[in-house]
Amino acid sequence: MSSEVKTAAAKKQASGFSALLAAIAIVIALVIGIIVYHYVLGNPANFVDGNPDGEPLKGNYLGTVYKGGIIVPILIAVNISVLIFTVERFITMSKIKGNGKLDIFVEKIKGFLAGGDFDAALSACDKQQGSLANVVRTGLVKYQEVKNDSALSKEKKIENMREDIDQAIALEGPMMSKNLVVLSTIASVSTLIGLTGTVVGMIRAFAAMSYGQPDTAELATGISEALINTVLGIIGAALAIIFYSLFTTKVDQMTHAMDEASFAIIQDFSKKVEK
Repeated sequence: MSSEVKTAAAKKQASGFSALLAAIAIVIALVIGIIVYHYVLGNPANFVDGNPDGEPLKGNYLGTVYKGGIIVPILIAVNISVLIFTVERFITMSKIKGNGKLDIFVEKIKGFLAGGDFDAALSACDKQQGSLANVVRTGLVKYQEVKNDSALSKEKKIENMREDIDQAIALEGPMMSKNLVVLSTIASVSTLIGLTGTVVGMIRAFAAMSYGQPDTAELATGISEALINTVLGIIGAALAIIFYSLFTTKVDQMTHAMDEASFAIIQDFSKKVEK
């Protein structure tokens, strides 16, 4: 099996596994949302006369949110999903980043390459760890492997190095961007779900005004339902957008560091190795 096929297979497997875990996390969030809605927000202690079908106690926000209707547990699940994937991204990005600052690590590698100290460069990779260190180590190992290979031209050696580095970056890529698409999707869907709840609440409010004397209780309940769903939808979308932007920036920084380190390795090879 060629290295390209192995790379594609590894990326496909990682993608499938990531999608399965994401689906499980969303289902768990939905179950938690339903439980919170019925047993926390819908606790009889939050309502007048202990009746969840009645009015919430004055100043009791849990009972007020419960009156948001059947869309509320879905929106709770959306917000919990944002929390789950945000925590997962923080943990994963911390591992990907490794130990120490990326720019300092890249400068160290450049210095070791300039001095021809490969052992120190490899040692720095072991100390740094993370995705960037994995890519740099791949480039350094290939550097030493092809350096004294008289059967290859200089151009072929550089091409082989670039291929190995690109494959290493391709293997690290799915881990860096995993679940970001979930956050970006939530950013869009959360607002739409909230809007759905808003429309349902407004329909209920207008229905209370349709026949003769308006039912003020139903009118207030409908308006409250509309506003609660709007707020929950906006909160979920806002959080998803903020964290998506944050993690996208981190991925861009990591990718830039990989490109810079790869360029430094290939340039050093090009200068020191004769045809």
